[in-house]
Amino acid sequence: MQEQQFQTSDVSLRICQQRGRRPDNQRLRRHIVRRLRGFELRGVRALMAADLKIGTRGSKLALWQANWVKAGLEKSHPGLAVELVIIKTKGDKILDVPLAKVGGKGLFVKEIEEALLDGRIDLAVHSMKDMPGDIPPGLCIGPVPQRELPLDVLISAGGDKLADLKQGATIGTSSLRRSAQLKHLRPDLQITGLRGNLDTRLRKLDEGQMDAIVLAAAGIHRLGLEDRVTEYLDPEDMLPAVAQGALCIEIRESDPETDRLVSILNHPQTRTVVLGERAFLHRLEGSCQIPVAGFGILQKENFTIKGLVANLDGTQVIQATASGAAQRAREIGIELAEELLASGADRILEELTAG
Repeated sequence: MQEQQFQTSDVSLRICQQRGRRPDNQRLRRHIVRRLRGFELRGVRALMAADLKIGTRGSKLALWQANWVKAGLEKSHPGLAVELVIIKTKGDKILDVPLAKVGGKGLFVKEIEEALLDGRIDLAVHSMKDMPGDIPPGLCIGPVPQRELPLDVLISAGGDKLADLKQGATIGTSSLRRSAQLKHLRPDLQITGLRGNLDTRLRKLDEGQMDAIVLAAAGIHRLGLEDRVTEYLDPEDMLPAVAQGALCIEIRESDPETDRLVSILNHPQTRTVVLGERAFLHRLEGSCQIPVAGFGILQKENFTIKGLVANLDGTQVIQATASGAAQRAREIGIELAEELLASGADRILEELTAG
């Protein structure tokens, strides 16, 4: 360790000499980290551990997720200090326009990915369902932690379940997937757009702006708000979004040391299921502009996935199921997408993208 400290100190001194100024420990330390990042120098990462930076959005839920990763890393690697870097994304800035009209998937990750690519952060923590099918060159999905409950929940002002809501009741959701399935189940319902963080959505419900809202169970559970849930929606009625409830830890492909540090958080079964679901979505070129749902489960060594494509008003819903060996999860996801396309989903997608 003494030899490593001497070598690092020597590098520090030479950098200062080159820049013609006296050493400033904090400024110098940050500069050294930037110079060394991306190189495999044994022992240096341990010395510079306080500069392992996680990029995250600033919402309460996003911070919970990033702090969960931070705590897991620090517990698994004693002495490792992790810093959160809050980055505002386009999706955070534009709150008065439906997601489908703003640009679809990528709204909540692009700016964070840019920070990851240029070295301002070492890893990013996202909700996996926010991730586009294509990952930017130079980045990759790292470990996938164990998934939270992937279902949707109904929270109603009067405590009524979905089947018991009054005729013409107003339900808030920002998801075309949820909207299409709700209209398919209850054509009488009035769907209204609902943006903002979880607290904002609950506040709008409490103020009487709508009769009920539909949210992801995962966020409700992570923030300890289970007592607000009126009903957990059966996936037979409300098929979840692809990768709903899972976290994405995104890293640089050229950073094996960060990959090694975060690998402790991987949950193999969740990773298998999520990558199968994402392969399904990628084949359909799904985005927030298209009502697509996909939900996989792993039972022993068998992977089963159910997928759905619908039009906007829920009058056309095409769904199918595929299964096979777990090691073929990605191939099975693609095969399911092909089956849906051959069954008429291609026409729905063409109409939606054309519109």
